[in-house]
Formats: sequence, structure tokens, C-alpha cells
Amino acid sequence: MSNRIHSLWLTTAVLAACSSQEPMMLESDQGQPDAPTTEVRPVLQTDAAGEAEKSASGQEYAATLGDLAQPAARSDSMASMLYPVPSPESPVYSEPDRERYEAAEVNPIHRVAETPVSTFSIDVDTASYSNMRRFLGQGVMPPEDSIRVEELLNYFDYHYAGPGNSEHPFAINTQLAPTPWNENTQLLRIGVQGYEVEPEALPSMNLVFLLDVSGSMNQADKLPLLQRAFGLLVDRLRPEDKVAIVVYAGASGVVLEPTGGDDRARIQQALNQLQAGGSTHGSAGIQLAYQVAEEHFRDGGINRVILGTDGDFNVGVTNLDDLKALIETKRESGVFFSALGFGTGNYNDQLMEELTNLGNGTAYYIDQFSEARKVFAEDLTGTLHTIAKDVKIQVEFNPDQVAEYRLIGYDNRQLRREDFNNDRVDAGDVGAGHSVTALYEVVPAQSDFRFNDPLRYQQSQGTDTPASEMAFVKLRYKLPDQDSSRLMTQPVEAGSAVQTMDEAMQFAAAVAGFGELLRGSYYVNDWSVREARELALAAIGEDAFGYRQELLQLMHNAEALSPF
Repeated sequence: MSNRIHSLWLTTAVLAACSSQEPMMLESDQGQPDAPTTEVRPVLQTDAAGEAEKSASGQEYAATLGDLAQPAARSDSMASMLYPVPSPESPVYSEPDRERYEAAEVNPIHRVAETPVSTFSIDVDTASYSNMRRFLGQGVMPPEDSIRVEELLNYFDYHYAGPGNSEHPFAINTQLAPTPWNENTQLLRIGVQGYEVEPEALPSMNLVFLLDVSGSMNQADKLPLLQRAFGLLVDRLRPEDKVAIVVYAGASGVVLEPTGGDDRARIQQALNQLQAGGSTHGSAGIQLAYQVAEEHFRDGGINRVILGTDGDFNVGVTNLDDLKALIETKRESGVFFSALGFGTGNYNDQLMEELTNLGNGTAYYIDQFSEARKVFAEDLTGTLHTIAKDVKIQVEFNPDQVAEYRLIGYDNRQLRREDFNNDRVDAGDVGAGHSVTALYEVVPAQSDFRFNDPLRYQQSQGTDTPASEMAFVKLRYKLPDQDSSRLMTQPVEAGSAVQTMDEAMQFAAAVAGFGELLRGSYYVNDWSVREARELALAAIGEDAFGYRQELLQLMHNAEALSPF
């Protein structure tokens, strides 16, 4: 049987299998009666009529991935699936710009007399920073809604001191200093540092690569970059680690059964042979990837689904609420979730953010190979090994010391006050060695300056002898395999304010101010990108990989493009 006829025959068989609810067996060529049979499992996908229509229109389907589909490679519980790819003559996918970002209001000023407590979920995602870099690198100002200031802040390492003992996986660092853009306020920095884990000390890994091979991925900055990015992770696997690859387009399937890390050539071959074509049925892929991960779950190990996509889900469950509900149910499985976004034109930042927020996960945007290196090489342990989940921060301000405050960034991460003690409320996760930085702009009670007018009928909360604390910081988290949270606390002394910021504080303030300018925040409208750049320049410090220098160049670009 010719390869083309064999391919079309297998296509018909797969469509029949996918339209049925029962597994079926595909017989091998009649000329080889003794050849082993290959079991095909039906998967969640678009209707068969839609697939048949694509087949009738001339799109070919790959029969196998070379030796990867041989029965000897599959586990007893799951067989390799076939997936659609375009023919070599298929045109490169293109469409009008339709990137999507969630609109979020800038956090407002709060009066301590009315709202003394601030509560939010932490965030260690960095997608917004690399996406911003992509825009400014191309000489275009990023959309205001694409800027999440906390993700710009948390892109950088501020060299906080780590935990001194094993009682808690975190250390809390605070500093109070003058605000660069407002002489009447102060900045309170809260830095949370997670403990470090060396790569060789990582628990054994059960990873499932969930890769988008739909037609929208058929661009140089999408599937080819995705293949090189995930190849970096493959290079760092150990013999005890296992990787499976699930792909999705019009249909979803397993193209590589769980394979040991000592068989890197086989895993890399599976990555290299991926091709893009068809529509995007992402919900089916997500369910299948979790199924694979759960079937090979490792107690005490790292169990994670890693999604690589442009986020353009256009077949199957496309309603955002439905996708959120799907991910919420899957996070109870103990399998963690990461999403890597790729490409331009139709990148769905909003969906990536939503899915990772709800799925015990982290979001990255890979705009260039160096970002892939940062995620999968330099920050490998933090990317893969979660040390705490559902991490929340709550800050209570002393009205004797603080009149007003606002949280910079974390605009869509706000929690209700009572959510802090509610272990059923989901929050962010932290990987090994990760740090979290949050900045509050505060108005001292002794200052004459106020953002808000005083209330007519409310008595002053101040006293003649203010207490020694200006704020009380609480951090609540769960260990990855536990459902009950633990609590850490640390007071911030009123007399701890410094007149000269340390290097970490200075650079963080520059990043936050720059992000606020890009965000269109009116709280920094008297400041400029030039002032942010000069502040950052004076605090470059240790910069082993050149990330801080790179930010200076991006600030230069923004200066040339912006009116502020």
C-alpha cells in the first residue's frame, strides 16, 4: 500500500473511531497479517463531519511519527493517537490582528480609617513583561491593558534573603522609602523569597507537553520557536523523569507515550516532527493531557501539564467560563499547570492568564529564544517545582501611622478580606527560588497631604502617641500536597523608613513606575520614562544575564515613542 493511500485509510479509521464512544482496533496492512495491531482511543474533539469536510478539501493527515507510533512504545493504559498536519504545500497561516487582553482598573487609593486591610493573591507570572518587550522591541507602544505591573516587577531577581530554617519555605523582607514620583508619599516594599532547590535535587518528574499544532501555529514565531523552547527542557531531563506529548488541532491525541529522560533522542524526534494544520480544539487537548498525567501520577514527584499555544481556541469549548470551570476541576487532581504563549496577531493573553490563575499554574510569554532559555534553563527549578500553593498576602495598616494607601499592580488579583482565612479560595503558586515583590504607596498620617478629602461626620482615628508599628504583614500558604494553610506574620516598624533606597528597592521602584506609565496610571502622571530609566540605571547592580540592561534599552524605546 502506498504511503498516501495508507495515510488516507488511517484518516478514515481515525474519524470513525472519534465518532464512536468505543475503542477500536486498526488492523495493519493486509499484506502483513502477522503485524501487531495498534489500539486507538477515541478523544474529545470537534464533530466528525467537520473533520471529514477538511479531509475532503484536500488536507492530509499524518499516519505516524516514524517509529513513535509503534505498539512497543505505548503503555498498557494508553495508545498513540494520530493528529492532523498540513501538507508541505500548505500556505502559511495569516489573519488580522486580534490579540486579546483583559481590561482591569488601576487599584485606587484607600483610606485606612475606612479600609485598613488589603488582601491579594500573589503572582509570579512574567508573561506581561516579555510581551511588553516584544512590542517595544518592534517600535510599538504596548496596549495599556497588556501591562500587569506585578509581572514586570517579578521578572527580576532582587536578591532577597531566603528562609533561614525549614519551618517555612519563605522569608519576608520589607523596606519603607520615599516615593520617586510623589514627594508626599512613601513606598512600602514587601518581598517574599522562596527557598532554593538545586536542579539535581528535584523530585522525579511526570511531565505532559500539551502542544498546539493548529493552523494558527504555522508561523516562525510559533511552532518552530515552541519546538526549540521545549527542546531546552528535554536537554535537562534525567533518567528518572518521564515526558509524554499530547497535541491538539481539529482532533487531539498522544504522539509520544511517557518516555524516560534518558531517551532524549526519541522525545526530541517527536517534537521535531510536529507540523501545524487544522482548527484549534484546545479543551479536548487539556482534558486528554490531564488524563495522561493522572494515569502516570507520581506520589511525591513533580506532576505537571505544560501547555504551548497562541491561545487561539476556536473549536469545542471556547466559552471562557466553560474553560475556567474545566481547569478549576482539574486543579484538584494534584497535577500542576503551566502555559507558554507564543506568537503575534492572535495571541490570547486574557485566556492564558485566566487558565493559569485558576489551574495552580504560571503563565509565560515566549517572544524569543532567550526567554525560553530563562524559563527552561536558568529558572528550571522555579518553573517546574512548586513549593507552595494558594499563597495570599494580607496587610493591615495602622491608622495612627498611615492615612491612605494603594497597592501597585495586582489589579486583577484582589481578594476579599475574609478570603484570606478561607482555604477554599484559590490563590497563586510559588516555585522553588521564586520571589514575589509587592509595592504599596502610602500616605503618612502625620503628613498634610491627602488624596481624598476628610469625611465630615467621621472622627479622626489618630492619636498623639502613635504606635510603633505602621503595618502588619501576613502571608498564608499551603504546601503542595496539603489542603490546610499555614500562616506567617511580620510587623513593619514605623521608624524603619530609610531616606536612601537600597539597590533592590530603587530598581523595583523604577520598574513599577515605568509599568504605571505604560499602564496609563494617573498616579504617576507627573513623572516620565526618562526619570524611570535614570532611577533604574543607578541601580543596575549584579546583572549576570543582562536583563536589567535590556530594560534600559526598552525604556529608551518607550521614550522615543511616548508623549510622557
